[in-house]
Amino acid sequence: MLKYIIERNMPNLGQLTAQEIQLASQTSNNTIQSMSGRVQWQQSYVTGDKMYCVYLADNKEAVLEHAAKAGFPADRIEAVKTIIDPTTAG
Repeated sequence: MLKYIIERNMPNLGQLTAQEIQLASQTSNNTIQSMSGRVQWQQSYVTGDKMYCVYLADNKEAVLEHAAKAGFPADRIEAVKTIIDPTTAG
């Protein structure tokens, strides 16, 4: 599986209640379960009007399928080529 970063443009996302976020998360999890392991959600970062999600998936098409079935936008999808962090400096 490859790692993908998904950018979702969602106006006022940062204003959602905990219950609304829980319902959206349940929708995503249910959709993932129906896709027989072709997509795995690792985590998401919420800003005011966007969400950046980290997924493992068989391919970009699986990420798009998840977005369509769950009803979430997937405005930009990029495959991660390399991961760097402070330990990369040696």
